[in-house]
Amino acid sequence: MLQPAELTLAEMGDLASIIPAADPEVRIRYHPIPDFDHRTDQSTGRSIIPVCKPTLEGNELKYVTQAIETNWISSAGSFIRDFEAKFAEACGTTYGIACANGTIAMHLALATLGLEPGDEVIMPTFTMIATANAITYCGAKPVLVDMEPNYWQMDIEQVAAKITPRTKAIIPVHIYGHPTDMDPLLELARQHGIMVIEDAAEAHGAEYKGRRCGSLGDASGFSFYGNKIITTGEGGMLTTNNREIAKLAWNLRDHAFSHERHFWHKYIGFNYRMTNLQAAVGLAQVEQMDKFIENRRHNAQEYTSRLASIPGITTPPQASWAKNVYWMYGLLVDEKKFGMNRDQLRKALADNGIETRTFFIPMHCQPVYWEQFKGQRYPVAERLCRDGFYLPSASSLTLSEIEYITSIIREVCPNLH
Repeated sequence: MLQPAELTLAEMGDLASIIPAADPEVRIRYHPIPDFDHRTDQSTGRSIIPVCKPTLEGNELKYVTQAIETNWISSAGSFIRDFEAKFAEACGTTYGIACANGTIAMHLALATLGLEPGDEVIMPTFTMIATANAITYCGAKPVLVDMEPNYWQMDIEQVAAKITPRTKAIIPVHIYGHPTDMDPLLELARQHGIMVIEDAAEAHGAEYKGRRCGSLGDASGFSFYGNKIITTGEGGMLTTNNREIAKLAWNLRDHAFSHERHFWHKYIGFNYRMTNLQAAVGLAQVEQMDKFIENRRHNAQEYTSRLASIPGITTPPQASWAKNVYWMYGLLVDEKKFGMNRDQLRKALADNGIETRTFFIPMHCQPVYWEQFKGQRYPVAERLCRDGFYLPSASSLTLSEIEYITSIIREVCPNLH
């Protein structure tokens, strides 16, 4: 039976300084370090502005109704095939393999590599825990690198330094919708004969030098969770141009049933299928994906222009070689320059009906991975964890909501008054 990782913040030593906690003796029990989210005030007279919500204004209901009326509601049906084909086309890949969620998409991609215990997979420490878990499911070992400070993506020089004879794959994570600098990473992988699996969970439609994320490595995993740019509620997709990876992923996704005869299995497979109902929603969503991306980029411009003159606020990066899709519009708060820290600003926003979220907690700070990475430090990721949070970022966010949110930030900034 799994036992919880029991650890006090005091036992974490000086790392406790990066963890947002009101009580340093809060016990950590098998869940991420609590960030003490502030409840949004519902007495302001305004509707709560959520940090994100799906936009369901296309053919979602029409297609789901068709699936129900034709009785194709499980893991077979035309919407699954159409969704896979349309999403793969949108990513610039030949193959799309729909599955139950984004974590599964990453596990499925890694499973096709035949990873074994002791194999190593290099990944950034600053990401959602699903990336590390997908590696761990395969029995392999996550190897962490820090972020580079300019664009908050994995540090390629550190990747080069961490490669060993046991390294079998590298996972770049396109954090918050901004692409990783892929060309030097792909060249590094080619030199060492290492596979590259993109974690594109947050990067639907993001572009690197004119090529879309999800088509750059050997394979990639996308998430369609409810807060993603396009959603199926829960769901994921593996994309690839590699026919052998696609064939094996399709087989493993469905219990590894053999084409030779039914109930005949040559691999340990998984039940990782997406339903036709989910795919019906997904197809309607991918039809609107370009519009959603354009809305988020426009909203990011509006946010940035209104926040530019506020001291102590760092707005999301945008490299010249990339097109950020701003899955979430993230900020860093410099306490000295702004006049209050990240958590105080988040409370002020919550008091005015504005929901926010803190940035990810790095893998080397997670209780469940604490012993594995004990003593490792990654200062850029730690700063992002300490000072970063994101504002409401839905594709349907309105200009008036952006004006209201930024006016509150301006109003509460002590160093503007």
